[in-house]
Amino acid sequence: MSAPTGSDPRVEQAPVTDEALLDSHDKLLGRQPDDKAHYRLLPLNLLFLFSGLIFFAGTYLGRYAGHFHPSVFNEHGQPPKAGAAVAVAVDPLVLGKNVYGQVCAACHQPNGQGLPPAFPPLAGSEWVAGSEERLIRILLHGLQGPIKVKGTEFNGAMPPVGPGSGFNLNPEKVAAVLTFVRKEWGGIATPVAAAKVAEIRAKDGTRPPLTVADLEKIP
Repeated sequence: MSAPTGSDPRVEQAPVTDEALLDSHDKLLGRQPDDKAHYRLLPLNLLFLFSGLIFFAGTYLGRYAGHFHPSVFNEHGQPPKAGAAVAVAVDPLVLGKNVYGQVCAACHQPNGQGLPPAFPPLAGSEWVAGSEERLIRILLHGLQGPIKVKGTEFNGAMPPVGPGSGFNLNPEKVAAVLTFVRKEWGGIATPVAAAKVAEIRAKDGTRPPLTVADLEKIP
């Protein structure tokens, strides 16, 4: 067999190192050679700058955003005066109905019919439709002994429910429950004033429970 006349270039290529191959790949891909993991100064400056801006923005919002409440950004809203409390109007009939259900309904019943022979009815009672000052004093001081209502005698004990009693209703609640009772079962729409309740309490002070004889002296 004769020797080949030509040389195969695939066989006679010069040896190539690994470093040379990697360098060739980097050039083909457009990569920059590794700078031995050294950070450049410009990116670090930008990092500190953006970090400072984020910190400043968070501090500013936390201090001046008004807890992100929508009323803070209402340009037509009026700021409340310093130390001024916002008064919330309460319907005396609603308050009186709630007080009646909690304090009075157990004896006089939710329908105001009472429980004979101890607790007289409030519905259609001449006492409910009568003197306002008598009713205020009954709630402030209580009532004991027999009392005649709608021609029937009842002999129970009405405890005081006003300030300083076991129920400790303030003048507003006493006035509200009387306003409810008088309108619901006495047909009287005129509300009882809390100031009137406070005035009678200041005038009478603390005293024993009333009797019918005491009530008859009150106009």
